[in-house]
Amino acid sequence: MHNKFNKLSVGVAIAASALVTTSALAAGFQVREQNAKALGNAFSNAAAGAEDVSFMAYNPAAIGNIEGTQIAGGLSYIDASFELTDAQASNVVGMPYTSRASGEGGETAWVPSFAAKTRLDDEWDLGLAIYAPYGLSTKYDQNWIGRYHAIETELETIDIQPTLNYRATDRLNLAVGLRAQYADATLSNAIDLGGRSGDPALVGNADGMAEVTGDDWGYGYTLGALFQATEQTRLGVSYRSEVDLTLDGDVDYSADNAVGQQVLAGAQATGQLQDGGGKADITTPANLNLGVYHQLTDRLALMANAEWTEWSSFDELVVQFDDNTPDSRTEENWDDTWAFSVGANYTLNPQWILRAGLGIDESPVPSAEYRTPRVPDADRRWASLGATWMPNDNLGISAGYMRVFADDGDIDQDATPTNENASRGNLSGSYEVDADVFALSVDYRF
Repeated sequence: MHNKFNKLSVGVAIAASALVTTSALAAGFQVREQNAKALGNAFSNAAAGAEDVSFMAYNPAAIGNIEGTQIAGGLSYIDASFELTDAQASNVVGMPYTSRASGEGGETAWVPSFAAKTRLDDEWDLGLAIYAPYGLSTKYDQNWIGRYHAIETELETIDIQPTLNYRATDRLNLAVGLRAQYADATLSNAIDLGGRSGDPALVGNADGMAEVTGDDWGYGYTLGALFQATEQTRLGVSYRSEVDLTLDGDVDYSADNAVGQQVLAGAQATGQLQDGGGKADITTPANLNLGVYHQLTDRLALMANAEWTEWSSFDELVVQFDDNTPDSRTEENWDDTWAFSVGANYTLNPQWILRAGLGIDESPVPSAEYRTPRVPDADRRWASLGATWMPNDNLGISAGYMRVFADDGDIDQDATPTNENASRGNLSGSYEVDADVFALSVDYRF
């Protein structure tokens, strides 16, 4: 047992020191890319697959299906594209904003993960997962047409999840995990200081910049069960709680033109637009996974998964400032969503498993008036392929590829003198969204 814990602690230390979070592409700001095996099956094996210790990120009871001590690490690369086409923008009284800059806001991102477990005795397993369950990254040119709504939006999270599994019977595993979640966010946008000057000729031509940064720790839990119904069929269910965060940090304002600097100085003299502190409350949502894994023949396995996410907890984004600047409020009114996927594994020989999957993912954004440049979300579909190579009984190396096809999403942000867009203006158009995701993961059993 002592040697097992030494191996486990070394693996945990290496992973914790190397892990940096980033963001990915899924409905809302959810990240599912925790290993290449799940990616290769379009996450249809998330709840019931339990193929290695990294599946603990989807269902904590997965570690009960793994003998002995195992570590796993993975890295996913996401190449996402968000582009606003046919864009039109104007200030609150209808004076147009124009720009020749691209409406492309997509980013590339890397998503790492790590997991380890050991068997304590005949009934108990202990595990640890470190992964990024939520994330978001969009970044536009500073002079793009929707700059007063958003320029940069970045949310990065890390979950540290110690997990305990109990083998209630030979067929049933029950698990609980604690989640310590760290989140770091950056929000920036332009300010139409020319419009504030009172000179119509300067509308959209003397911009300033506002940037808010903040971070926080929050805490939650995860529960899971894995039931071997027959020798061929396995059922899985897992629940991950919401986590409440208060992102507390700094607010910085700037202007690089004479008119903007003069207007900014005037506003600061009245106690507004001052550098200082700011904060925003955010809840990362709860979610539920239900899955089935069936070994149809010695070579062919079929699987399916349904995932519910409580996006209704994200009803608005409010940034509060320490000075007299009014709160920055964005109404979201997101809906709860479901994602469904199916997949198959084919064992080519003892060394190779081939993978494939298809999925659909609902967008939580209810309509064009709630779609924003920060989260230009839309319904999407997945198609994935993957493979696992096992050169021996202890080592597995997996690779996966997923293509994400998203519907076009209209945006219709309307400005009135009294609503949240009074200083941002009107913005309309249609978003085109797609992404390619590549993943590589390695698992090793001692």
